[in-house]
Amino acid sequence: MFTTATEPDLPVGHEAPAQELIDVGETTPAHPNPLLFVHGEAHAAWCWSENFLDYFAGRGYRAAAVSLSGHGASGTYKPFQNYAIKDYIDDVAAAANSLPSAPVLIGHSAGGFVVEKYLDTHRAPAVVLMASVPPRHASGTYLRMIRRHPWALTLGALAGARDGVIHDPKWARQTYFTSHTPAVDVDRWAAQFGSESVRAELDWLMASRPYLDRVDDPVLVLGADEDACCTAHTVRATAAAYRTKAEFFPSMGHDMMLEPGWEKVAERIDTWLTGLDQ
Repeated sequence: MFTTATEPDLPVGHEAPAQELIDVGETTPAHPNPLLFVHGEAHAAWCWSENFLDYFAGRGYRAAAVSLSGHGASGTYKPFQNYAIKDYIDDVAAAANSLPSAPVLIGHSAGGFVVEKYLDTHRAPAVVLMASVPPRHASGTYLRMIRRHPWALTLGALAGARDGVIHDPKWARQTYFTSHTPAVDVDRWAAQFGSESVRAELDWLMASRPYLDRVDDPVLVLGADEDACCTAHTVRATAAAYRTKAEFFPSMGHDMMLEPGWEKVAERIDTWLTGLDQ
């Protein structure tokens, strides 16, 4: 495992910040395309390195996870609260360009929306959307979160930081996990969550829809039965937008790459990709 730096397209006079890219495994004849994992709000590349990266590397893939600007160990060249979806798309493009060939893109939650918008101007061998923000917008997801924590989220958004609630294991369990997720894991993961750019949150609520008619890459859409963020209706709407059917995993919350049973999610992705390569 190693971390490398890539150089996004920056305004004149700005030094390129380091971009965290956790990269494991090697491509093989069975799986010639690298995998690039894109995290969602409050997360970073660490959420993929917990389980998924080693799993796929062990099955003959080169698997990389990027931390978007201001997340994890990725730096910034302007105030973090000014980062927009376009900046995150540039992050994905920089990470993809650092790999030897165009990667399969796997996006989770708000990272799924970043992937959807990335496809407006880029191609991918295949795309996996996990509990993804739908192509229309994320208003339903945010309204559900606000109903659960109205003051914490509203004041946090106005202040540009929500560390108090984001690191609260109770909030993390209600938002990303289930009642049966082990407490020791929820505590550990909650400590690693981070704030999100207010500009990016506004983009998820109001950004223009992806140009779906430009996408003819294979798309796999996955959801979780106990997801408090992206409901079954939301996941099915995403699948319908890409002319496919959603698949759901029982007894699992929003963070499908971390939840107990994550192996079944990884196995399904592996099986699907293997079928495309044949």
